[in-house]
Amino acid sequence: MREPANEPRCRVVVGVSGGSCSLTALHRAADEARMRGAELWVVLAWQPVGSGLGRRSSAVPALYADCRSVAVERLRGILDTAFGAMKPGVTLAGLTVCGTAGAALVDVARHSQDLLVVGTGKGGRLRRSLRPSVARYCLAHAPCPVLTVPPSPLEADLAAAHRRNVWRIPLDTRELAE
Repeated sequence: MREPANEPRCRVVVGVSGGSCSLTALHRAADEARMRGAELWVVLAWQPVGSGLGRRSSAVPALYADCRSVAVERLRGILDTAFGAMKPGVTLAGLTVCGTAGAALVDVARHSQDLLVVGTGKGGRLRRSLRPSVARYCLAHAPCPVLTVPPSPLEADLAAAHRRNVWRIPLDTRELAE
Protein backbone atom coordinates (compact mmCIF):
# COMPACT_ATOMS: atom_id res chain seq x y z
CA MET A 1 0.00 0.00 0.00
CA ARG A 2 1.36 3.43 -0.90
CA GLU A 3 1.51 6.22 1.63
CA PRO A 4 -0.27 9.50 0.97
CA ALA A 5 1.85 12.13 -0.73
CA ASN A 6 1.62 14.46 2.28
CA GLU A 7 3.28 11.94 4.61
CA PRO A 8 7.04 12.47 4.99
CA ARG A 9 9.36 9.59 4.23
CA CYS A 10 11.25 9.79 7.50
CA ARG A 11 10.16 11.45 10.72
CA VAL A 12 11.66 11.67 14.16
CA VAL A 13 8.80 11.81 16.68
CA VAL A 14 9.56 12.93 20.22
CA GLY A 15 7.32 13.20 23.24
CA VAL A 16 7.66 16.20 25.54
CA SER A 17 6.16 17.18 28.86
CA GLY A 18 8.20 20.24 29.76
CA GLY A 19 10.40 18.54 32.33
CA SER A 20 14.17 18.56 32.04
CA CYS A 21 14.22 14.88 30.99
CA SER A 22 11.91 15.57 28.06
CA LEU A 23 14.04 18.55 27.01
CA THR A 24 17.07 16.25 26.92
CA ALA A 25 15.08 13.86 24.71
CA LEU A 26 13.98 16.78 22.49
CA HIS A 27 17.56 17.89 21.87
CA ARG A 28 18.60 14.30 21.11
CA ALA A 29 15.66 13.96 18.70
CA ALA A 30 16.71 17.18 16.93
CA ASP A 31 20.22 15.75 16.53
CA GLU A 32 18.78 12.51 15.12
CA ALA A 33 16.55 14.42 12.70
CA ARG A 34 19.52 16.45 11.44
CA MET A 35 21.62 13.31 10.93
CA ARG A 36 18.80 11.53 9.09
CA GLY A 37 17.57 14.51 7.07
CA ALA A 38 14.15 13.94 8.65
CA GLU A 39 11.34 16.10 9.94
CA LEU A 40 11.10 16.58 13.71
CA TRP A 41 7.61 16.06 15.12
CA VAL A 42 7.28 17.24 18.72
CA VAL A 43 4.26 15.74 20.49
CA LEU A 44 2.64 16.91 23.71
CA ALA A 45 -0.08 14.56 25.00
CA TRP A 46 -2.75 16.08 27.20
CA GLN A 47 -5.99 15.07 28.88
CA PRO A 48 -8.99 17.25 29.71
CA VAL A 49 -9.37 18.37 33.30
CA GLY A 50 -11.49 15.88 35.21
CA SER A 51 -10.84 13.00 32.85
CA GLY A 52 -9.36 9.79 34.09
CA LEU A 53 -10.34 6.68 35.97
CA GLY A 54 -13.87 6.60 37.32
CA ARG A 55 -15.04 9.52 35.21
CA ARG A 56 -18.35 8.72 33.50
CA SER A 57 -19.22 11.86 31.58
CA SER A 58 -17.19 13.34 28.78
CA ALA A 59 -15.65 16.77 29.04
CA VAL A 60 -17.80 19.79 28.26
CA PRO A 61 -16.88 21.07 24.75
CA ALA A 62 -15.89 24.52 26.06
CA LEU A 63 -13.68 22.95 28.72
CA TYR A 64 -12.16 20.65 26.11
CA ALA A 65 -11.31 23.63 23.88
CA ASP A 66 -9.79 25.50 26.83
CA CYS A 67 -7.65 22.50 27.79
CA ARG A 68 -6.48 22.13 24.19
CA SER A 69 -5.48 25.81 23.95
CA VAL A 70 -3.55 25.50 27.23
CA ALA A 71 -1.74 22.47 25.78
CA VAL A 72 -0.87 24.39 22.60
CA GLU A 73 0.56 27.27 24.64
CA ARG A 74 2.48 24.82 26.81
CA LEU A 75 3.99 23.22 23.70
CA ARG A 76 5.00 26.64 22.39
CA GLY A 77 6.65 27.38 25.73
CA ILE A 78 8.52 24.06 25.68
CA LEU A 79 9.82 24.71 22.16
CA ASP A 80 10.84 28.24 23.13
CA THR A 81 12.67 26.93 26.20
CA ALA A 82 14.40 24.21 24.18
CA PHE A 83 15.46 26.23 21.15
CA GLY A 84 14.86 29.92 21.95
CA ALA A 85 15.77 32.13 19.03
CA MET A 86 17.95 29.40 17.53
CA LYS A 87 16.29 27.06 15.09
CA PRO A 88 16.74 23.29 15.45
CA GLY A 89 18.07 23.06 11.87
CA VAL A 90 15.28 20.76 10.64
CA THR A 91 11.66 21.06 9.63
CA LEU A 92 9.76 21.24 12.91
CA ALA A 93 6.13 20.26 13.50
CA GLY A 94 4.42 20.68 16.86
CA LEU A 95 1.45 18.49 17.68
CA THR A 96 -0.85 18.36 20.71
CA VAL A 97 -2.76 15.10 21.10
CA CYS A 98 -5.59 14.40 23.51
CA GLY A 99 -4.84 11.11 25.23
CA THR A 100 -2.31 9.31 27.37
CA ALA A 101 1.31 9.96 26.47
CA GLY A 102 2.30 6.45 25.43
CA ALA A 103 -0.75 5.81 23.27
CA ALA A 104 -0.50 9.24 21.65
CA LEU A 105 3.17 8.76 20.74
CA VAL A 106 2.64 5.29 19.32
CA ASP A 107 -0.30 6.59 17.27
CA VAL A 108 1.76 9.44 15.79
CA ALA A 109 4.85 7.29 15.12
CA ARG A 110 2.88 4.72 13.16
CA HIS A 111 5.20 4.16 10.18
CA SER A 112 8.03 1.65 10.25
CA GLN A 113 10.51 4.24 8.92
CA ASP A 114 9.78 6.67 11.79
CA LEU A 115 12.01 6.96 14.84
CA LEU A 116 10.30 7.49 18.18
CA VAL A 117 12.39 9.25 20.85
CA VAL A 118 11.28 9.21 24.49
CA GLY A 119 12.95 10.27 27.69
CA THR A 120 13.19 7.66 30.42
CA GLY A 121 12.56 10.18 33.15
CA LYS A 122 13.45 9.92 36.78
CA GLY A 123 12.69 6.51 38.21
CA GLY A 124 11.83 5.15 41.58
CA ARG A 125 9.56 2.36 42.75
CA LEU A 126 6.85 4.65 44.11
CA ARG A 127 6.78 6.77 40.96
CA ARG A 128 6.60 3.70 38.70
CA SER A 129 3.73 2.24 40.71
CA LEU A 130 1.72 5.47 40.54
CA ARG A 131 2.46 6.41 36.93
CA PRO A 132 3.14 3.83 34.22
CA SER A 133 6.28 4.29 32.18
CA VAL A 134 5.73 5.98 28.83
CA ALA A 135 9.03 4.59 27.56
CA ARG A 136 8.03 1.01 28.42
CA TYR A 137 4.66 1.46 26.71
CA CYS A 138 6.32 2.79 23.56
CA LEU A 139 8.91 0.00 23.51
CA ALA A 140 6.15 -2.59 23.76
CA HIS A 141 3.71 -1.08 21.24
CA ALA A 142 5.52 1.10 18.69
CA PRO A 143 5.75 -0.24 15.11
CA CYS A 144 9.00 1.67 14.59
CA PRO A 145 12.41 1.87 16.29
CA VAL A 146 12.31 3.54 19.72
CA LEU A 147 15.25 5.48 21.14
CA THR A 148 15.10 5.93 24.90
CA VAL A 149 17.10 8.83 26.28
CA PRO A 150 18.23 8.71 29.92
CA PRO A 151 18.22 11.87 32.02
CA SER A 152 21.19 14.17 31.71
CA PRO A 153 24.02 13.26 34.13
CA LEU A 154 23.66 16.77 35.48
CA GLU A 155 20.18 15.84 36.80
CA ALA A 156 21.69 13.87 39.70
CA ASP A 157 24.05 16.74 40.57
CA LEU A 158 21.17 19.22 40.46
CA ALA A 159 19.01 17.00 42.68
CA ALA A 160 21.88 16.60 45.18
CA ALA A 161 22.40 20.37 45.31
CA HIS A 162 18.68 20.88 45.80
CA ARG A 163 18.59 18.37 48.69
CA ARG A 164 21.64 20.04 50.24
CA ASN A 165 19.90 23.42 50.10
CA VAL A 166 16.61 22.08 51.51
CA TRP A 167 18.37 20.40 54.43
CA ARG A 168 20.79 23.34 54.82
CA ILE A 169 23.84 21.11 54.58
CA PRO A 170 26.99 23.17 54.10
CA LEU A 171 28.98 22.65 50.91
CA ASP A 172 32.25 20.81 51.39
CA THR A 173 34.69 22.52 48.99
CA ARG A 174 36.72 19.31 48.76
CA GLU A 175 33.83 17.86 46.71
CA LEU A 176 34.41 20.52 44.06
CA ALA A 177 38.02 19.39 43.53
CA GLU A 178 37.00 15.81 42.69
